[in-house]
Amino acid sequence: MRDNQDTLLHKGRRNLLVQQLRESGRFEERVLKAIGAVPRHLFVEEGLEDFAYKDTPVAIGASQTISQPSTVALETQLLNFKPGARILEIGTGCGYQSAVLFYLGAEVFSIERQAELFPRAISNLEAAGYLFLDEELAVQTSTNVNSGKFHLYLGDGFLGLPAEAPFDGIVVTCGAPHIPQKLLEQLKVGARMVIPVDFEKEAQGREKKQMLKVITRVSEGRYQAEDIGVASFVPMLEGINGK
Repeated sequence: MRDNQDTLLHKGRRNLLVQQLRESGRFEERVLKAIGAVPRHLFVEEGLEDFAYKDTPVAIGASQTISQPSTVALETQLLNFKPGARILEIGTGCGYQSAVLFYLGAEVFSIERQAELFPRAISNLEAAGYLFLDEELAVQTSTNVNSGKFHLYLGDGFLGLPAEAPFDGIVVTCGAPHIPQKLLEQLKVGARMVIPVDFEKEAQGREKKQMLKVITRVSEGRYQAEDIGVASFVPMLEGINGK
């Protein structure tokens, strides 16, 4: 059974990771503070904790991975949100990106399509001390959890959450085949969507590559796109898997 403690050893490894990211000169201190605060080892698969504080993706089950810390930091920073912002996350995964957003003051709305991963994310957020479920909320966990600043849904990320829109930012943590129109429509004017979009078809023995983009809604009907750099994410798929 996993030990949910955050020991001095874990904190020391996390500090080394933060220092590595700081030396790259790419990240704001507030983002580095969040990376330094969230116990990533509680979000990886049991037995893989030794990889938690390396700047590398780690398997989390259901053929998915937790993005490397530098990628989480970059997507978070590119959102450019203030505390109190309502952020939609597509791809809850293990819950780590959600925790980083929460630490920085966001109200997090997150959608996961993998029925296998959804309860794990909830369990991880509980273990890390970010989510507290009472008996009433516990009965919701098969499809959603609405608790304080966390709103977690088992659903199709391509659809977003129109009933909760508009959002102050949207972050997509998987490689999209195209920019979903429904997500664009759920952005507030002036808000950003950070999304990796496929640009290279899958070749034998090679994962797809994406261009990480920032899409800003500059008016009701106008959007501005900026290419940030090449990325590699697991694919964004439609529907719910394993329900």
